[in-house]
Amino acid sequence: MLQELFDILTFQSGYNTNVVLLGAGLLGTAGGVVGVFSLLRKRALISDAISHATLPGITLGFLVALALTGTGKSLPFLMVGSTLSGILGVLLVQWIKDNTRLPEDSAIGTVLSSFFGLGVVLMSYIQTLKSGSQAGLESYLLGSTASMLQSEAEMIAISALAITMLAVLFMKEFGLVCFDPDYAASRGWAVSKIDLLMMALLLAVVVIGLKTVGLILIIALVIIPPVAARFWTDRLGVMVAISAFTGGMSCYLGAALSALTPDLPSGATIVLTATALFTLSLLFAPKRGVIATALRQFSFRLKITRRRALLSLNKGQPTLSFLASFLLKREGVLNSDHTLTEKGQKTVATMSRDQALWNQYLSDYPEEAFAQNRWSLAMITDILPRDLINELEMSIDSPKKEIG
Repeated sequence: MLQELFDILTFQSGYNTNVVLLGAGLLGTAGGVVGVFSLLRKRALISDAISHATLPGITLGFLVALALTGTGKSLPFLMVGSTLSGILGVLLVQWIKDNTRLPEDSAIGTVLSSFFGLGVVLMSYIQTLKSGSQAGLESYLLGSTASMLQSEAEMIAISALAITMLAVLFMKEFGLVCFDPDYAASRGWAVSKIDLLMMALLLAVVVIGLKTVGLILIIALVIIPPVAARFWTDRLGVMVAISAFTGGMSCYLGAALSALTPDLPSGATIVLTATALFTLSLLFAPKRGVIATALRQFSFRLKITRRRALLSLNKGQPTLSFLASFLLKREGVLNSDHTLTEKGQKTVATMSRDQALWNQYLSDYPEEAFAQNRWSLAMITDILPRDLINELEMSIDSPKKEIG
């Protein structure tokens, strides 16, 4: 099995499988790129409404194709139908939000459930037909690459590449509208048209991804990659690149696993692969990952424990916790009998002086001190400018005037 998987991953399993893998990878890349702007624009859930709203269009497209061509599974008819019903779903969400008191999430839930219910009814009707061409139509629910034709895979690949190129081409405009739409409008940009283009690209990803991922799970393709990328960076360009890579690898590996085990729905394997990559980002990202965050918090607590212990020793309070004693002994500040070493005496004096400067800063500049979120938690020389520290030192060292 491993050899077979290796052959699939290295494009040695036949032209049709290679085209499917390439198409799936490009689809994931497009979903990752477009998903970044959908996430930053806080419209991630609208992709769920679009995907569920496509089901009536798929079934109606099937019925129209069946009547005109004699076979219902004509991809152009299915894509046109799903596109039109997806557009109708988005317009209905916008109309409900603008003309009623319902918030956007309630409008999305209403349209999503209504369209999906209608699609299920039409799907049930199609199953009663005697044409026989309805077999495999349910693959649009959970996705299937096993039954994908070469022409379908090629069309998905070309469409996904075009979507990615358009999104990258308008990345500057999309980024500004996502972060500051008011400023974009003040510069004369047509924010509504840019929003419409973003929505059109999102709809295009959903439509071309129905065959591969399925309408139920397609939302994961535009949410998981950008969320995973957000753990790694604050820069838009880098986030787009990481999200594109995550989406592309998710679909590529998921489609390969689906090709290895044709009975598994490709949508599920793709989403599980994306979830695995998301979990890696969640745990191991250097800035926002769970492990890195836990290590920073632990390091911060050690610094606080050390500082408090040194200040306690300066005040003649030698009772220390086990952790504080361990840290100071390892540093060479404390002897085994809890007396200060020569290095310890210098360290305690330095820490006492630092705390005195912080207290003087609080006395002279109370508002600034309270606004300083690292007040008394780090050495003052690492936080405040040198001229201000000199001023504080002069205040401490100058003799106090007696009143009377």
